[in-house]
Amino acid sequence: MKPLQLQNLLRKRIFEVVAERFGVQLEQIQAESPPNIKLGDLAFPVAFEIAKKIKQTSGEKRNPREIAENLKALILDGETSLNERIERIEVAGAGYLNVFYNRPAMLADLARDFDALQSLETEQKRRLTAEKICVEHTSVNPNKAAHVGHLRNAVLGDTFVRLLKSQGKNVEVQNYIDNTGVQVADVVVGFMHLEKMDLNAIIELDKRLAEEGKSFDYYCWDLYTRVGQAYQAEESLNEKRAEVLHAIEEGGNEIAELADYVATRNVRCILATMERLGIRYDLLARESEILHLKFWQRAFEEMKRRNVIRYETEGKNAGCWVMPLDAHEGTEEHDTDKILVRSNGTVTYTGKDIAYQMWKLGLLDLDFNYEIFHTYDDGKKVWVTTSKSVETDEETPHFGKNDIVYNVIDSRQSYPQEVVKRSIAAISPEKGERASIHLSYEMVALSPAAAEELGFVLSEEEKKRTFIEMSGRKGLGVKADDLINLLEEKALAEVEKRHADLTAEEKKRIAKTIAVGALRYFLLKYTRNTVVVFDFKEALSFDGESGVFCQYSAVRANSIFRKLEQNEVEKAVQIVREEQEKTAEILNREDDIWALLMLASKLEETIDNAVNLAEPAVLAKYCFNLARNFNLFYHNHRIISEQDAVKRAVLIVTADVARRSLIKALSLMGIEVPERM
Repeated sequence: MKPLQLQNLLRKRIFEVVAERFGVQLEQIQAESPPNIKLGDLAFPVAFEIAKKIKQTSGEKRNPREIAENLKALILDGETSLNERIERIEVAGAGYLNVFYNRPAMLADLARDFDALQSLETEQKRRLTAEKICVEHTSVNPNKAAHVGHLRNAVLGDTFVRLLKSQGKNVEVQNYIDNTGVQVADVVVGFMHLEKMDLNAIIELDKRLAEEGKSFDYYCWDLYTRVGQAYQAEESLNEKRAEVLHAIEEGGNEIAELADYVATRNVRCILATMERLGIRYDLLARESEILHLKFWQRAFEEMKRRNVIRYETEGKNAGCWVMPLDAHEGTEEHDTDKILVRSNGTVTYTGKDIAYQMWKLGLLDLDFNYEIFHTYDDGKKVWVTTSKSVETDEETPHFGKNDIVYNVIDSRQSYPQEVVKRSIAAISPEKGERASIHLSYEMVALSPAAAEELGFVLSEEEKKRTFIEMSGRKGLGVKADDLINLLEEKALAEVEKRHADLTAEEKKRIAKTIAVGALRYFLLKYTRNTVVVFDFKEALSFDGESGVFCQYSAVRANSIFRKLEQNEVEKAVQIVREEQEKTAEILNREDDIWALLMLASKLEETIDNAVNLAEPAVLAKYCFNLARNFNLFYHNHRIISEQDAVKRAVLIVTADVARRSLIKALSLMGIEVPERM
């Protein structure tokens, strides 16, 4: 039995005892971890809640400590499964119930085949989970290369997907492709009016760039910057922008065809960038299909039919259709976000987002056509929406019709996302606001040192700043691939210093694994509402709170088990099961061993917390603490040279439980463990 299962059994028993003994119905029972392992493994402050409930219902004042003493005597009474795994319950302080586990029994439970047990439980959960969840993340404008800010979005979204899937949830991963927006139009303006290129010339350019080992999305990056500068120098070019945007949205013309090629090529480049970090998708939903298949029109009619939007006849929004959200009045910017249809008849981004959200939640009686866009090396396919009918031998997955949608979008879009959420709740009260969840996050900046390492020339004033902000339109940005490349270079230099005996290919493979781990962990360790200031030295540190430190700890753990004889782990498990008295003596004497076991056993609980809070940083923090505690354990105990057979067995089983939890936690963050560091 895992600690989380035992905790839930205890909760269930306390609910029963409280109802029977005190006639009180509790809504929930909070569990805490005592500040010191000597104070117990679990603490329930339930007596205080019971006293409060009794006072509310009868007016009687009861002492929480007296209530706790009553509970202590009743919880384990006749409960065989609890008595086998709980050594004792003590009352502490003003009324805390402190639970002490039976350490050898719990160690024996934890020593079971972790992987087989977990895979079985996951499959059982999957069969029970009817709820379908959509996570939309990345959603890079397909007008140029992805930058470091996009990486935070993608890493957060991908890690959250992994967390949900580990719980047995049915998850659909979408990447929204805004292929008809103004950013794509800007690059098209650049090709047509600055470069004087038509579609054939762009195709030839693309081929030439590939032959030269250059990337199409990098070329578009530079062109996008030039266009931004040209708009300021040549005002008439802004008229071209409006013409191009209109042609792209209308479709079925040469400009739209050119734009489709540019956007599609950039999407392929972006997918390749994300694949370097192990980030994949099920569906690329393109805005062009939302327009051409009349999704917006259907959504618009449905909102009008349900009277959830109104037509303004006076004031500054006269002639507009708006979503009335009176609780959020205040700024002109927010007022604009509530407009779904402008007075000139064009649809706003918020309006299109609502239509797309309605489709994701199965609230539109419409669907896309689909075709395969890309196949990964292992055969996994990425589908893309299309307006045309496509014949394929492949069975098309059932996309959309989700119960909950998580949209990973930066915090600057918080208000528009609030409009989307409340609009969906108004359109479909049965879905409610819980169906639309915004996973917001703050920006990524660079430390001055990182900016200089990436080639930025900084002024003396900029060198003194806490961080350097970026702007893609001004060309002040860091391409995602450039960042990954430099991380791999730095990791390779470290690997070559430590392992000169390896082949060049082995060194590169390890360096790539370290670089990916360093980057993903760095982007995950900060809470979503924190600005990330990226720094190479901090990210690649072997000693600090980094992915490299966590990987190194896992490599160190794996090295122990390579030195053990065959079947020695199985023999150790058998010993701790048979030698309960000696095992108890060791575990009760050496609290650091028990503390590591308890921490390693909390992975499932940590996953639940990370999902419930929609905060992957919870997992990152747990992973670092586990790695740090394992390193202390490693330094304090010599497993291989331990002469006492029972203690050696306890150490082996403890190390194995910690190792498996650490590797699993890293895997959930998309971080692999290299063979050597």
